[in-house]
Amino acid sequence: MAYGAAPMNPVAAFDDASLRKQENELDQRLTRLKSEGLRLDMSRGKPAPEQLDLGLGLLTVLDAADYRSAAGVDCRNYGLLEGLPEARKLLAGLLDLPPDNVIVSGNSSLELMHDSVARALSHGVPGGDGPWGKGATTFLCPVPGYDRHFTICQHFGIGMIPVPMGARGPDMDAVERLAASDPAVKGIWLVPKYSNPSGITLDDDVVDRLARMPTAAPDFRILWDNAYAVHELGNGSDELKSIFAACQAAGTPDRALLFSSTSKISLAGAGLGVMGGSDRNLTWMVQHMSKRTIGPDKLTQLRHVRFFKDFDGIKAQMRAHAKVLAPKFDAVQRVLESELGGLGVATWTKPRGGYFVSVDTLDGCAKEVIRIAASAGVKLTDAGATFPLGKDPRDRNIRIAPSFPTLPEITKAMEVFSVCVKLASIRCSPAPSS
Repeated sequence: MAYGAAPMNPVAAFDDASLRKQENELDQRLTRLKSEGLRLDMSRGKPAPEQLDLGLGLLTVLDAADYRSAAGVDCRNYGLLEGLPEARKLLAGLLDLPPDNVIVSGNSSLELMHDSVARALSHGVPGGDGPWGKGATTFLCPVPGYDRHFTICQHFGIGMIPVPMGARGPDMDAVERLAASDPAVKGIWLVPKYSNPSGITLDDDVVDRLARMPTAAPDFRILWDNAYAVHELGNGSDELKSIFAACQAAGTPDRALLFSSTSKISLAGAGLGVMGGSDRNLTWMVQHMSKRTIGPDKLTQLRHVRFFKDFDGIKAQMRAHAKVLAPKFDAVQRVLESELGGLGVATWTKPRGGYFVSVDTLDGCAKEVIRIAASAGVKLTDAGATFPLGKDPRDRNIRIAPSFPTLPEITKAMEVFSVCVKLASIRCSPAPSS
């Protein structure tokens, strides 16, 4: 679906007696499901153990004598703040950047985004007239979106303006108007490919408009979180235009700060974070990093280089991941279509990659769906989590994360979910007129 297409409310078509009969039948079905003692967690997009097993070779790829880089650097020691050159080359493809415009550091892109925002607030960014924090700071937040982006803003007291996310990307008319009208608007969060949770990929025209749009703040930044750059599900690949190239062409080379990681490629807790941007942005990053650390974990970087060898090796790894994930996503689609298709009580996305399926219930039903599902032993992401401050004004969006449970568990969890959607649609809808 294109996000924003609200399902029509079909409940008004039934009289009260018919609705009570349907509710009773659904209650009985839910009772049977509860009797199975389910304990299923679909609240976060964690890699499954089978996916983590694909990266076990990282634990043994280095032996006691293998600790030097191609240039002879002793990876056990301090130094190379920007990361090993071969690691930068390996991961540059995640950001569609030249290796010299990439930094490899830490195991999490989230910490890199957090630190970048903190540095901008305390010291400012290239092209600005001082720290963001010296005045009001606001971010544009496409919704539904990634809850941890919103948490960063909330943590630092940054204001958030929700912008609707459509099938092609954020509402660019709104983005352009807001960015041009207020110098306090300093940035926008984006997951540009297989976005969290909608699974959409930005159109070329959206990328170009982001790069060239006038902004009231001369130091406006696009925080480009390309977390799912290579996370296809095996049914084709979306193409994403380079924001770096678009900004260079538009004369705004410093506008984009780019982030990604191998967290869902290698080992979630022992991967590599990567960030990049223009030469000026890179100099800014390194300048601040040098006050925080003497150097990254280069042994982990060397492990990744030895294990994957090159970017083609990463793509091969992701094809193996897709073989684990695709059946789970197929099961989600199959159950949703079987249980809810044609009823008019929900719409949902059919992504070709990423980690999530976004479901829209009838307005005012999402919290009730989550509550009923929890009572049946199925834990879902909190309703509202995909909106700033956890407040979905229409109480309808629910993020489904199929990656961690087993295939039978996914099938069962989606059956429970579907029953809950149907029950909530009856309970949360206005009473039919007599």
